[in-house]
Amino acid sequence: MNERQQQILAAVVKEYTETGVPVGSNILADHYGFKVSAATLRSDMAQLEGEKLLFQPHTSAGRVPTDAGYRYFVEEIMPERELSKKEQQAMQKELLQLRAQNTRLTRTTAKLLSTLSGNVAISGRPDSDDFFECGLRTLLEEGKDTDMDELCQMAEALDYIDEKCDVIMKELGNNETKIFIGEENPISDAKNYSMVVSRYDVDGEEGIVALIGPKNMKYEKNKSLIDYVKKILGSSSKAMIFVIAGSTIIIY
Repeated sequence: MNERQQQILAAVVKEYTETGVPVGSNILADHYGFKVSAATLRSDMAQLEGEKLLFQPHTSAGRVPTDAGYRYFVEEIMPERELSKKEQQAMQKELLQLRAQNTRLTRTTAKLLSTLSGNVAISGRPDSDDFFECGLRTLLEEGKDTDMDELCQMAEALDYIDEKCDVIMKELGNNETKIFIGEENPISDAKNYSMVVSRYDVDGEEGIVALIGPKNMKYEKNKSLIDYVKKILGSSSKAMIFVIAGSTIIIY
């Protein structure tokens, strides 16, 4: 893959993340500053399709990323991003306000991430039946064009997320932030969604926080939010963070 084709893949991921509409060569030519013709862009996109990084949902449609395309983007193209000072201060302020309401730390963190990312939030601890759920309606509303059977399976999987913890933990390193995309997802009922995961400690107790959503989630933003939450919690936390592409947070 040459440099321009990498830029094309990155542009397709960005555009499809923002619009959810298959991306055509004219959109790339008009909005992304490529100094080549639309025909050349179509040729490059066809090559990316041949490499199974893009696919065309139907004839005459634009292209969308495949799972492999998202994987290439995440590993080879996506830059590391830190929240701006303004974003960090807003996050700290919101966290303090939630804590002032005497809300448990896990619930506070889940609510904060849910608010900032627009994702569904579920929080709890593996050794208790005390789980907190926030924003599942968002997943259903944003997935209005998705197969309802898939959404129902996803919702059911969230009801039994505590039973999936061991499976997910086996996939993680000690301080690794990991992104699962589509078929890679260790949660069997979430194969059409993505998940980003990182392990950390909260006051010596093991826990989980997760974002779950469509494969065209904002991977860069969600990872930066999770990484900063880990920084805020610091060494006083023993928990585990999961981000399942763009729509659900879970904390244990």
